[in-house]
Amino acid sequence: MSNKAIVLNIQRFTLHDGPGIRTEIFLKGCPLRCDWCGNPESFKRDVEVGVYHNKCISTEHCGSCSDVCPDNKMLIYLDSMLQQIDRHQCTSCLNCVEECPSEAIKQWGEYMSVDECMTLIRKDRGFYDRSGGGVTVSGGEPLLQSDFVYELFKACKQEGIHTCLESSFYVNWNRIEKVLPYTDLFISDLKLMDSATHRQYTGVDNRKILNNLKALSKLDIPLILRIPVIPCINDDDANIAASADFIEHELNGQVEVLQLLSFMRLGEEKYQSLGLPYKMKSLQFDRHEFQTRVRDIASYFNQRGIRCSVGTKEQAVETV
Repeated sequence: MSNKAIVLNIQRFTLHDGPGIRTEIFLKGCPLRCDWCGNPESFKRDVEVGVYHNKCISTEHCGSCSDVCPDNKMLIYLDSMLQQIDRHQCTSCLNCVEECPSEAIKQWGEYMSVDECMTLIRKDRGFYDRSGGGVTVSGGEPLLQSDFVYELFKACKQEGIHTCLESSFYVNWNRIEKVLPYTDLFISDLKLMDSATHRQYTGVDNRKILNNLKALSKLDIPLILRIPVIPCINDDDANIAASADFIEHELNGQVEVLQLLSFMRLGEEKYQSLGLPYKMKSLQFDRHEFQTRVRDIASYFNQRGIRCSVGTKEQAVETV
């Protein structure tokens, strides 16, 4: 098992992405650029460094990053405090990450093998067995590294461990087909139904996603579908009705549950650490009115005969 992937993070004892207690492995790299994404560190399929300038203790008191950088001209300072890194020049040697005593420079991503992941997974085998849990692989878009997912899930199934894959489905079908024999559950999103609007807010057309969802629905594989509800972007009546029509008429009753994920303003500091703009900064909305709207949307789906909940663990919202 020499196959390796760029792993962003591994979380143990997760409860939201699949049944029971789970180990969740987040892979780095995503073809989408959703304006509301709270995890910009998952975008690039490369090891990166993030700069948290508020943690820097200044070159006057430290200067470790400057000492170990192969070319410290790429380090951008303001009043002796590290602000950012010239990412066009940075080679991701990670010397600065290792030397920074205040954790102002953070590494995002590391290469891990299937064997290394399985060693961590086995530690919680007892929790999986008692809770009906298992392993979830998410991202980013994990199917950009489909060979790794295939080998990891194959190893999990050989040991009787439940597997779940969370994917945007913005990949060619052959990548999905590859992991089908070893995947017990899929989780995916319906972000926006209009193709042009989908491209505007995510950077990609939605036709590949919809076609893959339709293809999967023809197979006897459980699917949890989610809508990240974003105020002023996809919470309008037209998009919600189009989403319900698609689920009802195109997915053959294969959706176990539709989960509505309410927008939360997360990740702004991570965008700043990577030198990226946070596009949701100017979004203004009333939180109470928005939550009421989300509950109303859930009621609408349930009225349409689509089992729907707000959040990942809440019971389906009753129709009124």
